[in-house]
Amino acid sequence: MLRRSLLHSFAGLVLGLASGAALAQRRYIAGMEDVPLAPALATPEPPFSFDSPQGRIVISYAKGATDRASVLAFYTTSLPQLGWRREEETLFRRDGESLRLEFGPPARTLTVRFTLAPTL
Repeated sequence: MLRRSLLHSFAGLVLGLASGAALAQRRYIAGMEDVPLAPALATPEPPFSFDSPQGRIVISYAKGATDRASVLAFYTTSLPQLGWRREEETLFRRDGESLRLEFGPPARTLTVRFTLAPTL
């Protein structure tokens, strides 16, 4: 009985550490600490942000060697898990805020513009 209890405790500890490590490795879009950054992207520049009477406005750019379809697939899967509803192909809404993704022209390095703004 004690052995089984110790085994369960050890298994819980290992799972807890593994999930903690996964959370520590998760990256977020600059200025949007609650929006994950797709794996192939990086945010090389600081975001543009300010507060308005209606809420925060943040514009951030991310770049990477990936394609539009992969980035959309990542956000279509991950954002609903964080409470975002997909309204259009590149528009998500949550708690009075909207998040829009805009893609630069096809190139070797994809540029994505993320705009977080109050829903009016």
